[in-house]
Amino acid sequence: MKLVLATSNKGKVREIKALCEDYEVIPYSELMEEFEIIEDGNSFKENALIKARAVFKALNDDDVIVIADDSGISVDVLDGKPGIYSARHAGKDANDKDNLYKLIKDIKDKNVSSSPAHYTAAIAIVTKNGEYCVHGWMHGTAINEAIGDSGFGYDPMFIPLGFNKTLGELDDEVKKKLSHRSKALNLAKSILKTL
Repeated sequence: MKLVLATSNKGKVREIKALCEDYEVIPYSELMEEFEIIEDGNSFKENALIKARAVFKALNDDDVIVIADDSGISVDVLDGKPGIYSARHAGKDANDKDNLYKLIKDIKDKNVSSSPAHYTAAIAIVTKNGEYCVHGWMHGTAINEAIGDSGFGYDPMFIPLGFNKTLGELDDEVKKKLSHRSKALNLAKSILKTL
């Protein structure tokens, strides 16, 4: 079964391919020219569905299954921010490093060294026969420094519950078991088996 990802984020593509080894996983950018998708939903679920619907419509192929992920980190001391704005926390054209260091600065500005935080991943599945959305979460602590250079995004500043290392330091196999995205994808795979 061919799954088309409604993302061109290399980190997400790599992670989803590793977690969906039983499927042929293709980023939509390999099938068509990338286009801007306006994510104006109020939740991870709404934004994931917006992305999946847009790519499904643009492909104009009833035989594809489109998967979209919308995910981010919510930090308690920042009243749940950046949340759905995680990918553009430091501005519209910000990259992963810009976002990471902006969030570290935000936590430092609260005069704390860490805060409870959690990641959310919403995985939307759009097919000719229907739409589905599942969620996964990973709880832990956001710290005000970057440690480790593995992973992507906010990984170097997030320590998962029960661990004393950041996601930026942990082995990929360990992260696979903990990840909000892997939890959501495991639920998504249950749905895919029924399609």
